Amino acid sequence: MLLMAAPGLQADARSQAKRIHDRLAGVPPTPAVLDEMEALLGSDPSGKTAAEKAMEDPNFYNVTLKNWVTPWTNEEQTVFAPLNDFSATVIGLIRDDDDFRKVLYDDVIYTGAVSGLPAFSTSNNAHYEALEALGPQNGNLGDPSVLVRGSQSAVTGLQSDATAGVMTSRAAARAFFYKGTNRAMFRFTMLNFLCTDMEQIKDNSRVPDYVRRDVARSPGGDSRIYLNACVGCHAGMDGMGGAMAYYDLAHDGDKEDATSNFENSARLTYSDGQVIPKYLQNENNFKPGFVPTDDSWINYWRNGPNALLGWNDWPGIQKDEKGNTIGHGLKQLGMELAWTDAFAQCQVKKAFKAVCLRDPDDYAADRSAVETIVTDFKNGGYKMKQVFRDVAAVCKGN
Repeated sequence: MLLMAAPGLQADARSQAKRIHDRLAGVPPTPAVLDEMEALLGSDPSGKTAAEKAMEDPNFYNVTLKNWVTPWTNEEQTVFAPLNDFSATVIGLIRDDDDFRKVLYDDVIYTGAVSGLPAFSTSNNAHYEALEALGPQNGNLGDPSVLVRGSQSAVTGLQSDATAGVMTSRAAARAFFYKGTNRAMFRFTMLNFLCTDMEQIKDNSRVPDYVRRDVARSPGGDSRIYLNACVGCHAGMDGMGGAMAYYDLAHDGDKEDATSNFENSARLTYSDGQVIPKYLQNENNFKPGFVPTDDSWINYWRNGPNALLGWNDWPGIQKDEKGNTIGHGLKQLGMELAWTDAFAQCQVKKAFKAVCLRDPDDYAADRSAVETIVTDFKNGGYKMKQVFRDVAAVCKGN
């Protein structure tokens, strides 16, 4: 019978140092760095100081973090996609030790500042692909002079209150505002940042008054399907979906057509004050359904079983008499999601799996370690470098 080994293999300080570096940078340390990390483990056996040294390697940013975030930037969830404004902004926020919750609401973008790069464009990704092609040595994303912070509103033309972190990046728009009804943006934001997919949070007990006209109430002629399945997601999702009612993807051609100009034209648009047409499509599916008229939204999931996501109050929050959050626009919805306990837990668990190469839910010791790291993450200002440092220390071996 095959038995699974418990975490925490026995290792001497030098082996621990090498493991920390390998896991964080993805490449072996130089002899000099290995010697320094071994010495750091002698003075700080927790491994945290040694992990901080390992994160100085450019490969931590250009390879480890880039591979970590890339699946969030596309619907296929593949790691084999180029650097883009979404992934570069995540890497920059982590590098600068900023509050990682800003990834869902801030007016922020990171661009390259290396001579010879194509200019940043809202219609293509050439700028970031050229930056990535420079490699870790010439295009070190951990260098603030190479990857620089700016405001989205200054370079994209969006007004500042319409920006919402990576949700209003070109890459996110290309992936999740393409065709459809913008529900994909909500679903993949929940999946990528709260580690929660729609099937996990179905709640048939919520009021369905925000379910839009395009959702059939008797699919296949059977209303039980809607009442027992569809409404469980749509009552909550469509309630919050108004936040995206002004956003769309403008483009030439079709991304499924290899001969089209989609890749060099896809760009985010924002129709301030005007609900986009696709929010009103298929109106004959159910005429009495909800008709959006602005970008207001309500979070019915603050009550009921999905209260377990750990909704917390954020600056400027407003609620109705039943305790449901009410808001306007994608920026406020980003804050609603980023302040949840689920957001913090999700980032820690994903970092743990990336560095330790195992699911943190498999062992009691790992679950306890994750709980501690989540608490420290929140109390420490939501700094992701701290999370990567701490999970590497847990997985160094004893």
